[in-house]
Amino acid sequence: MKTHVYSAADNFLVNCTPFSVNDHKNEMKKTALILLFFQITVISFSQVIKGTISDKKTKSAIDYASVYINGTFIGTYTDENGNFELDISKSPSMPVSISAIGYYSVTLDEYSVSKPLIISLEPKIFELQEVVIKAKAIDRQRRANMVIFRNEFLGTTDNGRMCDILNEKDITFNYGSDRDTLKAYASKPILIENRALGYKITYYLDAFEFYRKEQSFFFKGNMVFTEDLTSDESKQQFYTKKRQYAYIGSRMHFFRTLWTNSLGSTGFDVKNPAGIKLNINQYVFADKNGKYLKNNTSLDLYYYSRFRTSSIIFLKDKVYFYGNGYYDPAGILWEGRLAMQRVGDWLPYEYIYNK
Repeated sequence: MKTHVYSAADNFLVNCTPFSVNDHKNEMKKTALILLFFQITVISFSQVIKGTISDKKTKSAIDYASVYINGTFIGTYTDENGNFELDISKSPSMPVSISAIGYYSVTLDEYSVSKPLIISLEPKIFELQEVVIKAKAIDRQRRANMVIFRNEFLGTTDNGRMCDILNEKDITFNYGSDRDTLKAYASKPILIENRALGYKITYYLDAFEFYRKEQSFFFKGNMVFTEDLTSDESKQQFYTKKRQYAYIGSRMHFFRTLWTNSLGSTGFDVKNPAGIKLNINQYVFADKNGKYLKNNTSLDLYYYSRFRTSSIIFLKDKVYFYGNGYYDPAGILWEGRLAMQRVGDWLPYEYIYNK
């Protein structure tokens, strides 16, 4: 399909009625002003970042690397020369992540749409070698390790149990090298189908560790959502109800509530460790970069209950967050009920809750 751009020259030809020299000058001034306004408007709304992805060591271009906004539907891939373009107009303030098979992911908190980005990814050489060496583990031990991985990674809630990992063969473990710590590696992005919430997730795993003695765990990575756009009305209703239930009282719900300063009307209370209720201006602040959470100790969260449900332990001095519910995950350690929400309960930041 050809696209015709309706330019000022076209306009002049259409309106080719006789006019004087002064009329011609006035018309040219109007045309110039229209063009200037159009250029300014395009620049104002242009939110497309461009760049090139390459290997940090070899400097060679990385094709089919993923460039995306973590936890959203927004993403693209690099071409054979490592080049990409990504429209971020729907989430202009959020960090941009880059992932590729065999490389550590990179997240950019600050970037510009005015100049191309040059990004280098560090290869996971040592981890991939360890994966190959230890891939001969017996099936029984692998099955036991996979159960632990699924429970900690996807969660044990109803939503977590309704998630399927479509490429489990790409996940391997550190058999025997450390009896107390179970480590998982993914040679490719983990593909997840969430049959409860109606999403497919591509998860780029950078690290997973489960500490058997303390029964605690840690994992890190980024993900992109795609939605099941089924025309089946019963499925749509099922997804809608499950998503609403997943949203209410979630981390996303909490941060969206903080953004709109509507804690009281949504059932959240925030108290200090002594149980004293805090005003929002005691822990939410703003600067030129946006709103952020800050407290000298920890915060206890209460949701429609006089009992504490969750706690926030600060790992950074400032934890920035946005109106769509996104927050800096590296700045907070969760305890309690909200710590139990894993990948199986997470919603994309585009999700809109309707009562």
